Amino acid sequence: MIEAQNISKSFGEHKVLNDVTIRFEKGRTNLIIGQSGSGKTVLMKCLVGLLNVDKGKVLYDDRVFSAMSFREMKSIRKEIGMLFQGGALFDSKTVQENVIFPLSMFTQQSHEEKVERANFCLSRVNLENVNHLMPAELSGGMKKRVAIARAISMNPRYLFCDEPNSGLDPKTSNVIDNLIKELTEEFDMTTVVNTHDMNSVMEIGDKVAYIYKGELWWVGSKDEILHSDNPELNDFVFTSELTQRLKDR
Repeated sequence: MIEAQNISKSFGEHKVLNDVTIRFEKGRTNLIIGQSGSGKTVLMKCLVGLLNVDKGKVLYDDRVFSAMSFREMKSIRKEIGMLFQGGALFDSKTVQENVIFPLSMFTQQSHEEKVERANFCLSRVNLENVNHLMPAELSGGMKKRVAIARAISMNPRYLFCDEPNSGLDPKTSNVIDNLIKELTEEFDMTTVVNTHDMNSVMEIGDKVAYIYKGELWWVGSKDEILHSDNPELNDFVFTSELTQRLKDR
């Protein structure tokens, strides 16, 4: 479980997050949605410690992450997997080298143990015999799956995904969504996904949080979102052709 308690964040005079309180639940896909500039990316960066909060607390299973020193945070970062927008693979490293990179940073495993773990993670995302390929040799969907394999290489308790479907076609996006959902349930992770893709929301949104102008504006399930009477949420959601069709049924 990850919890934000009354967190606020400003850049100069501009307040980006204002008194946000939310809990992200274990074993479920927790989605953050909102318009560009709403604060959802800043919220995720505060949750993982890339940005310090001005007020409030970030907790990981009752451990106050936001109050920790850099060294103390490192122990929790070992429990975090991160899927960056675009995948963020190292272009100069092979697939195998990308996947074992966190293991080399945070563990004392032997090379053979790291390769064994890499092979397991790659097989789990349905990629085999690609260990020695370079990222430039992969399709967009394969790059995302390699990035997911890297994100789970440390067997994380917490998984963060920033716009995982960015730049992908609808079919490949659906594959990535289902993979994130399956891994969340299989490994009982607390998964937090930033997305603007309403197809993803309707596919895997166990819990959905809508951020509006830096505030937590609405929280509910993918089913409840279709029947909300929140006008700002409806303006955001029903610009999607998919959700409009679902509501019209």
